[in-house]
Amino acid sequence: MSIKGFRGEILSLSHDPAEAPEAVRYEADGLLVVEAGRVVARGAFDVVCPRFPGLAVEQLDGLIVPGLIDAHVHYPQLGRIASHGAQLLDWLERHIFPAEKAFADPAHAAGVAEEFLDELLRHGTTSALVFATVHAASVEAFFAAAEARELRMICGKVLMDLGPDGLRDTVEEARAESAALIAKWHGRGRLGYAVTPRYALTSSDEQLAAAGELLAAHPGVLLHTHLAENHAEIAEVAARFTEAVDYLDAYDRFGLVTERAVFAHGVHLPDRSCARLAETGAGIAVCPSSNFFLGSGMFDFGQAERHGVRLGLGSDIGAGTSLSLLHNGGLAYQAGLPGGYVLDPFRALWLATGGSARLLHIESEVGMLAEGQEADFVVLDDAATPLMARRTAGASLAERLFALQVLGDDRAVRRTYVLGRCAWDRDGGRK
Repeated sequence: MSIKGFRGEILSLSHDPAEAPEAVRYEADGLLVVEAGRVVARGAFDVVCPRFPGLAVEQLDGLIVPGLIDAHVHYPQLGRIASHGAQLLDWLERHIFPAEKAFADPAHAAGVAEEFLDELLRHGTTSALVFATVHAASVEAFFAAAEARELRMICGKVLMDLGPDGLRDTVEEARAESAALIAKWHGRGRLGYAVTPRYALTSSDEQLAAAGELLAAHPGVLLHTHLAENHAEIAEVAARFTEAVDYLDAYDRFGLVTERAVFAHGVHLPDRSCARLAETGAGIAVCPSSNFFLGSGMFDFGQAERHGVRLGLGSDIGAGTSLSLLHNGGLAYQAGLPGGYVLDPFRALWLATGGSARLLHIESEVGMLAEGQEADFVVLDDAATPLMARRTAGASLAERLFALQVLGDDRAVRRTYVLGRCAWDRDGGRK
């Protein structure tokens, strides 16, 4: 097996800084040794390099961090990013549902999947939890494209038997098509499956029950859906699920709140819901860009931290306005301030790497650039623009990282590596 070293400034987080101190792992002059796509050694260059006589070493200029992990994103919505007007429910009807109907065509789905994965790599994202559409073909196309690139991706067919014409399945179709997709794709290479009811209002009680049965029958898959994003949505959920004590309980009644459940948004949660999330091990994909864009509100980091809720970071394209998890980390900082929560830049990086990995149950494989993990990493340029260069010159590591999050985007991604192979180069594009 080929073995190679990558020398440079290396930064990662071993755990959530909010849970315990000393989470930062940093080597100013570090060495990653990669063999067969995995990190076999990491540490200070002058300590690690002598252990590997004759090692071929590539010098990387920039800050090396783990590949970024998007905990909630919609690949079919790529072309509807920056669609003007309306909040969540109207925005879905006006912009998103019409666009998603086109994904019944496998060729269309395949083309968008390729474009979407190119954009992820351009933005330094190497793993993601991804919504497809109600069409099984949209999932097939996405998994095929991700497999060809050897990316670690999790996806699932959307369940919505109460959806609009052209985006509506049945309970039996949801059950049969999901089971077939799980059998074909889950655990194949670096791919995983998520049972994906769109949100509570687009599935009948019978379909939500079927989703719970799928989870019980396939304990390795995730549950991926939306929760408490928008006030109008929450009111409609309360009107329909009259016996549920809150939005989360509407899912809980069908066996959907488990340690493998990932709920996007959670902007407006009562303390009871947060306590239940923590009790079960379920978690929230925080999506600040989307929440700002649709006027949904600002996530309460303090509340989540008090209850010990698992968190990751999502771009939520296309309501989100940037696939850059760097940028979304900066927006998360801004979202916390009105509630008195000051998000540390190292914790923001954790949410985009190890935190999302833990939320998606892939933390043994990616997210920390630890020995034994897959060698997905990104080389960041904190002088990518004249303004960034001015701000970061002579700055501390924390200040440089914060500047990358507030001022950075895809321009700050010099290279993206997948399994130790350069998959994207800012100067040369896709490899």
